[in-house]
Amino acid sequence: MSVIDVKKPSTKEEIIKAVLQAAQKETGTKNKPTKPTIIGTAKEMDIHRDTLYSWLKEFNVNFKEIVNCMPTQNNKNEEFSGPTYLIGESLLGEGTEVAHVDLMIGDKNGPVGQAFAIGMANLSAGHTPLLAVIRPNLPPKPHTLIVPKVTVKNMEDTGKIFGPAQAAVAKAVADAAEEGIIPTAKLDEWVIIASVFIHPQATDYRKIYQYNYGATKMALQRALIKYPSLDKIIYDKDRAKHPIMGFKVPRLWRPPYLQIALDAPSLESAKKVIEQLPGSDRIILEVGTPLIKRYGTRVINEIREIAKDKFIIADLKTLDVGKVEVDLAYEDTADAVVAAGLAPAETLDATVQEARRLGTYAVIDMLNVDDVLAKLKSIKDFPDIVILHRGIDQETGRSSGLERIKRIRDTFPNKKFLIAVAGGIVPETAKEALEKGADILIVGRYVTQSKDVERSVREFLELTPSMREDVDLYRVHTE
Repeated sequence: MSVIDVKKPSTKEEIIKAVLQAAQKETGTKNKPTKPTIIGTAKEMDIHRDTLYSWLKEFNVNFKEIVNCMPTQNNKNEEFSGPTYLIGESLLGEGTEVAHVDLMIGDKNGPVGQAFAIGMANLSAGHTPLLAVIRPNLPPKPHTLIVPKVTVKNMEDTGKIFGPAQAAVAKAVADAAEEGIIPTAKLDEWVIIASVFIHPQATDYRKIYQYNYGATKMALQRALIKYPSLDKIIYDKDRAKHPIMGFKVPRLWRPPYLQIALDAPSLESAKKVIEQLPGSDRIILEVGTPLIKRYGTRVINEIREIAKDKFIIADLKTLDVGKVEVDLAYEDTADAVVAAGLAPAETLDATVQEARRLGTYAVIDMLNVDDVLAKLKSIKDFPDIVILHRGIDQETGRSSGLERIKRIRDTFPNKKFLIAVAGGIVPETAKEALEKGADILIVGRYVTQSKDVERSVREFLELTPSMREDVDLYRVHTE
């Protein structure tokens, strides 16, 4: 969704008023008591959730504080009728002493209690469960069962589990009880199962203790507050980078973006262009149709080697066998696949459905499609990106068809999608496109044939304040 469609509040008071009204409207439309969410509130304001996040941040407004000021419709005494069953997780530390704790906490007469009893009675070679104890003969409450994640192969491994890890988990549970994190009334009614990771090469007992203490306590805190919230998950899922994977899975969550079309059928030329691009996560790459026709989809893998964290689009311009072509591009690590808008509705449906199944983006290029609205209405599943495109042979150097952006958004107000514009895009026409609501600027020869690629790219990145900033420039990772 474009960030230009709805007028931005100019003061803190205005945004508080707008958010409060939208939040009340959201909860008023629900059939059961509920609290407003950022997602639902943004929808009522007719803006994307990320736009609301950025507005709240800019005006230093706390969404939770606004919600707490509302007359609540929640019945606080309404609890889940079954046994308590809570889950927490935490990773803490670094090096081989890093701690990763997964835990369950709940009633003795529920599924957690049953699992606790089974774990105590059924020992497994190399993964023998043990009770957490602060010292021999002094367990904490709730009673806690530790299950080693990594196979215990020798007495050295055993010493780490039965020493610093056992003590750390027990002390964390005891401190959580003392601090009120675990309700006092539940100390004899609940049990805890903690799955603990100890690296075979860990040697520093003090770090093993410290990290496992912190991870256990954090996991308990998270379990008791049912962390994470849906808002947290949705906000972070497209921004997060798993520390062990070693690469980032990029997602297009905060437009606008600049898409560089690598159309020349030369891999070496494409690599030279990529090497000269400035370091900006506003840049996404398109492996053009001529490049794919010459080298096949395997060229995506070769480009990935020098653009590891970039969002890469495979411009297949699929006209038939949509599922098959999505699979081909997916296997070669494409983040998005382009189908031709001229394809039959059945092919476009197959393309979108398969892309959704695999977690890639489905893109429809409306090159030579006379009635874009009719084509979009003819398909069952909406694409992630719609490209409004003039072909190279049709370009005149002037912008054309940008008025269709608003018509598309007005026709499909409840769909979540991005609009890209392509064909003769230069900085002058790009500015007009952004003003009319374009989310992605697709640029080819202006950049790829430039004598100074970096300078040409920066001409586009300087068009708006948001494009000048990297997406996560001001984000601090906190939990």
